[in-house]
Amino acid sequence: MSNDKELSAIKSIQKKLLGKKLTYREIYDLMEEITNRKLSDILMTYFVASSFKEGYSEEELYYFTKAMVETGKRLHFEGIVADKHSTGGVAGTRTTMIIVPIIAAAGIKIPKISSRAITSPSGTADTMEVLAKVNLTAKEVTKIIEKVGGCIAWNEYLKIAPADDVIIKVEEPLSFESFDKIIISIMAKKVAIGTTHLILDMPVGKTMKIRHFHDADKVREKFKELARRFKIKVAFDVNETLEPSGRGVGPALEARDVLYILEQKPERPLKLEAKALRLAGKLLDLCFVDLKVKKSGEDEARRILTEGLALKKFKEIIKAQAGDDQVSSETFKIRARTLEIQSPRFGKIKEINNYNLNILAKILGAPADKYAGLYLLKKLDEFVDKREPIMRFYAKDRYRLKEAEVSFRNFPVYEIE
Repeated sequence: MSNDKELSAIKSIQKKLLGKKLTYREIYDLMEEITNRKLSDILMTYFVASSFKEGYSEEELYYFTKAMVETGKRLHFEGIVADKHSTGGVAGTRTTMIIVPIIAAAGIKIPKISSRAITSPSGTADTMEVLAKVNLTAKEVTKIIEKVGGCIAWNEYLKIAPADDVIIKVEEPLSFESFDKIIISIMAKKVAIGTTHLILDMPVGKTMKIRHFHDADKVREKFKELARRFKIKVAFDVNETLEPSGRGVGPALEARDVLYILEQKPERPLKLEAKALRLAGKLLDLCFVDLKVKKSGEDEARRILTEGLALKKFKEIIKAQAGDDQVSSETFKIRARTLEIQSPRFGKIKEINNYNLNILAKILGAPADKYAGLYLLKKLDEFVDKREPIMRFYAKDRYRLKEAEVSFRNFPVYEIE
């Protein structure tokens, strides 16, 4: 590394900490130093703190996204390239693994590049890894898309927007991300993968990353402007989120929820199914405009799911990603010890604390232990009897189960009235 670039990067961080704006050259040099892992952890932490404190101007958002893309690899696909992303904050809402096979079964390419957990007990890559290989190279992703139309891969192996992966490792122990950083992170990956049509899921709630609707409006406008500059057609789904849409929290438990839905099992979480269909429908509507298809996106998504076409496609994707395509919710085993938690009283569930849910799932060992986590036997607005099982813990040993049981008293998940 030339001393000049290191000094330039340090000066840029100093500038940002003082609330000053950066030029494209300064941002590019900074991203290059981060990509090549030339900055110390201390400098990286200062950089993350600066973005959290001051945020970025519209121009800086564009520059950071562009520089993040240009310091990594890019993938190219012909025609429409669909994608979906969530700003996140809620565990147990694994819509991506339902949407990808629906879109691919509709004949539209969807190379889904996902991250591992940053602040939650499981990321899409962690959940998909229970069923198939996610450490795919750019060459493998291209081959899979050409063959089956969809994939779910972990971004780090692809070397697209690599600076983001380095930044995420700094953010992880801090358990926070700034809005602007989330926007840059999402858009850089979309641009690098060649996305042309995007659905953005924006959950809003007091335990989400976006807590208020007025913040969601600001974030949406920033996304809209970046999408316009990078020529990506985008639709938004801003929704109030008070609890996980699924029942499982943790990689394997979330994967089982996905299988329940794709197989249309009676025990499938209907809220997760409804959300996945709504998002897939909006994405199909966006694509259908350019494909001159006169169909309702959500109706088409529902048909693909109920006729078993999404399940068939999902198995093709699993096979293409070196997984077992014979997997089913019935043969899928959660290899863990369990403990049922009982309701302390009779009443109706008024609130679910998603923060505490995440804490307990991590105490149980998720996401490092793929089979650890918890399963919500009861959800919002449901009635419970005293001593009725309301939640099931999963962990590899009884010590973690005991620790989570004790912690449950200090980190209550349910508010019962």
